[in-house]
Amino acid sequence: MEPTFTQSSATDKAERYCSFLPQLTALLEGETDLIARLANTCAALREAFGFFWVGFYLVKNDELVLGPFQGSVACMHIKKGRGVCGTAWAERRTLVVPDVDQFPGHIACSSLSRSEIVVPLIHQDGTVWGVLDIDSERLEAFDDTDRENLEKVAQLLNEE
Repeated sequence: MEPTFTQSSATDKAERYCSFLPQLTALLEGETDLIARLANTCAALREAFGFFWVGFYLVKNDELVLGPFQGSVACMHIKKGRGVCGTAWAERRTLVVPDVDQFPGHIACSSLSRSEIVVPLIHQDGTVWGVLDIDSERLEAFDDTDRENLEKVAQLLNEE
């Protein structure tokens, strides 16, 4: 039976991630299809944390192309170095943006998005193959707890 991902009543974010990561690991175990893994990861994150938008952009032909996501309509193509996603890809590091309106060159796919975290997905050889993008309708929604745990989610996705 697959795990159920529901928003926890626990107020401590770290506690919720502690519960979430083993469930996600079990869900992904044995699944080799990348799109299936990404799609269920989006759904699980959104169900467990109530994020406004959760999705993946995949590197294709020198740009990020929209992949599986949960939420409202999104930008379909992002150039390297543009916006939060393109910058996280170019710099090969997680970006936590407390206020997207203050991020130079932010690409506003939705006017409702107020803060964002983007985690690059990096192969063992160091190449970025995509990014995990999560938006919130609240300012300052993401912190180091999110960064640390969403980087663990990225590591799970890199294990095939």
